[in-house]
Amino acid sequence: MRPADLIMLLAIFAIMYFLLIRPQQKKLKEHQALLAGLRRGDQIITQGGVIGKIVKVKDDSNEVEVEIAKGVNVRVIKSTITTVMNKTEPANS
Repeated sequence: MRPADLIMLLAIFAIMYFLLIRPQQKKLKEHQALLAGLRRGDQIITQGGVIGKIVKVKDDSNEVEVEIAKGVNVRVIKSTITTVMNKTEPANS
């Protein structure tokens, strides 16, 4: 293998890393931070397009309880939440 071939192979790997792998890892970290910051009162959108307001966040499990209509609550897996539309302010302690 010639040195030029090795340099070209390394350049291709570097380009793939900066164009594909690094942005995907950054997006994953942002999504995990979004899920960690969920709190009661946040208005969210799920992957299925359901819009609702968080009623209860269960810290010991990976689900939240979401009100999708008045008096209609559903349990949703946290990882299916894609967007937080309205963030609530933390309660004063």
